[in-house]
Amino acid sequence: MDAGATIDAVCDRTETERDRLGSDKVLIAATDATLEAEAVLTAAATRESGLATVLDQWAAEVDSEGATQFGTAAEAAAERADRIDADAGDPDGFIDHLETVSGTARRVGAGLVAAPLVADRFYLQVVSFFINEADEQRADTFREIRGEASALDDGETALGQLSESEREVAAAAATEAIEAAYDDYAETLEAMGLDPKPIC
Repeated sequence: MDAGATIDAVCDRTETERDRLGSDKVLIAATDATLEAEAVLTAAATRESGLATVLDQWAAEVDSEGATQFGTAAEAAAERADRIDADAGDPDGFIDHLETVSGTARRVGAGLVAAPLVADRFYLQVVSFFINEADEQRADTFREIRGEASALDDGETALGQLSESEREVAAAAATEAIEAAYDDYAETLEAMGLDPKPIC
């Protein structure tokens, strides 16, 4: 299983969770049901700042080629946080999960594969929010941020530097991280009395 096939496997295993993380309820969970521009900006800044901190720490701890990808991804996340231009809040459940991940292969999966896949779903709704607010400038900004945050180039490069058995470990860690993001989302909604499952 090469790098591309590893990413495809993660996508297949987490299709249901990612679909639900892309629902319009994701911002209700992320903002504590405060669907206002500042709360949405804070939620986005929180995710990017938290990701940058974790990836930067990993880059400093890893003595291998993988450190380059962690460092590059950390810088990109920090730059996105600056562009969002809002104060970050406390880390969410996904970032809390990343902080528990150890081992280079597992970190590649969680931080460089799962994080972009989760970001793609989250920013889909952020873009929609600002379109509905008739704020085209911010909608355009978040279209760009979504494209950057969901890019899997660093993940594919890092996976390519792993052995096949390590890629299996990375895939399992990526799946686990996406499930952690979904569990946090579902638990937050359920605490509000909302059903995280889509209504058919």
